[in-house]
Amino acid sequence: MLSVNSPMLKFSKIKTKKIKTFFKNLPLWLAERSFLSLLLFIFIALILGGLVFYRYYLTIEKKEIEIKETTFRLNEKNFENILKILQEKDKKFKEADFKEYFNPFHD
Repeated sequence: MLSVNSPMLKFSKIKTKKIKTFFKNLPLWLAERSFLSLLLFIFIALILGGLVFYRYYLTIEKKEIEIKETTFRLNEKNFENILKILQEKDKKFKEADFKEYFNPFHD
């Protein structure tokens, strides 16, 4: 039976104090080495951009578009109704150009 102190169950403890100090000193370290940090961030951005480009542009499969040929059938009755409405609107629009309106600001 395995006990807690057994060498097989020996886990290294996570040292939170070291991790805290690392992240606390990280901005200072990055600021001291700003040029190196800039190059590192640019390199990371290029890698991520390359991965996105590879994923969404190079690995897509090109599919051929199926074109279904259908016959177009015009309903002439509806077409005539629409033309009639448009002609009436056009006539009203032209009549509005010649109409004299009352000017409330004129003496």
